[in-house]
Amino acid sequence: MKKNERFRRILLSLNRYFTFFLLMAFIITCCMMLFISIMTYTMDITLTSDNIQAAAKLTFANVLFLSFLCTVIDGVRRRHMVYLPAKRITDAAENFMQGDFNTRIRPIHTLDPNDKFNEIIDCFNRMAEELSGTETLRTDFIANVSHELKTPLAIMQNYGTMLQQKDLPEDKRIEYAKAITDASRRLADLISNILKLNKLENQQILLPSATYDLGEQLCECLLGFEDIWERKNLEIETDIEDEVLITSDAEIMSLVWNNLFSNAIKFTDDGGTISLSLKTDKNIAIVKISDTGCGISPEVGAHMFDKFYQGDTSHATQGNGLGLALVKRVIDITGSDISVESELGKGTAFTVRIRRDNGEDLQKNTI
Repeated sequence: MKKNERFRRILLSLNRYFTFFLLMAFIITCCMMLFISIMTYTMDITLTSDNIQAAAKLTFANVLFLSFLCTVIDGVRRRHMVYLPAKRITDAAENFMQGDFNTRIRPIHTLDPNDKFNEIIDCFNRMAEELSGTETLRTDFIANVSHELKTPLAIMQNYGTMLQQKDLPEDKRIEYAKAITDASRRLADLISNILKLNKLENQQILLPSATYDLGEQLCECLLGFEDIWERKNLEIETDIEDEVLITSDAEIMSLVWNNLFSNAIKFTDDGGTISLSLKTDKNIAIVKISDTGCGISPEVGAHMFDKFYQGDTSHATQGNGLGLALVKRVIDITGSDISVESELGKGTAFTVRIRRDNGEDLQKNTI
């Protein structure tokens, strides 16, 4: 293999030398003929055959030397400006293909600030950065899915085993059966949210847009949690502007409101307050859902829209860390905007801004 590579390089060098030889022979011959013609014409000099032969030999020697010099200079230039940069890039690409996602390429120092190799290297490094981040997310995703699946399965297995005990009291049987039901419901919700998020991220859902009353949808979603807020004795405050119409897909927008209401109620202590407001500003509908719950720290806030991220690292609270990831994905694909204001111990407020005339954009951005 090395002999073939060496032989190929020799052939390439000879080819370059021959090319330079022909180029130099043509240029120098033309220059010499022009020089001799002008000299003989202006100075009335008669050239003998000996003079011509000597000049031809000298010219041929110059052609050979200059061809060799150009070949060497071109070889050095190619090695440092083409071969070594290309090898650095290909070596990095091979390492990357073998799974080393931390591979990065050092920029090449050249006199040309717009060197194209540096542009390629910059693109490669940015691609490597994105792919390494994706690989990290994939690893975390698998770890979190495994954890979230194992927990309810372990609960169901343990309580199922206890249900097999003879002479089990009725109250214990009901308690264990309820625990199994709750765990299976949590598992079903997890799988459902994973499927929804997967469809949204892989562009497998069409967004049939229709115009509907946003206020009515918000009230319907909020009433779906009536049993929970009454059980926790929460105070509900609403300030909803009438006849706020938007053009969107009502089904996926309900994912946003249900998840935001669910979080607000879940993280608000008994006797707290949940507030809902709907206002308009020109062609923007502004929905604000706030609570008087535990609030969010800046560290948690920086990752709240990541898949499977939960501020409670023990996973003790109910949920699977997919709700806000779904919210963010829906917000992105509908061309809306979401912002969060929170303070530890005082509560959290989510503000969603929706374009009321985004029907045409939804058709263009269907996924």
